[in-house]
Amino acid sequence: MSKILYVQTSGVDTPERLYAPFVLSIAAASMNVEASIFFLIKGVTVVKKGEAEKIKIGNMPPVKKFIDQTIAAGVKLFVCEQSTQLFGMARGDFIPEAKISGAATLNDLALEADRVISF
Repeated sequence: MSKILYVQTSGVDTPERLYAPFVLSIAAASMNVEASIFFLIKGVTVVKKGEAEKIKIGNMPPVKKFIDQTIAAGVKLFVCEQSTQLFGMARGDFIPEAKISGAATLNDLALEADRVISF
């Protein structure tokens, strides 16, 4: 099975950049590709509890709807532990489906992936 890793570095301050990893990972899962999203730097803000419900641009549904579809499709979500420390966030601040992970996890995911795309 092919693997793809999406790295999300953009946060809630750039909402137009938040939809892509979710839309693409849902598509990847439907193509029988194992997809993961790693939230890094400001990207961690989108999976903070209650934030995705607030983000809606144009005619698109709120980002929360895409997160729910992503989770339902079996896409794995990872949150950079060091980035949470950078912004003073606690482990319990994030949606439960997003696993707090370290730098080694990101490196492992990138090395195992057939492709890596960052936003």
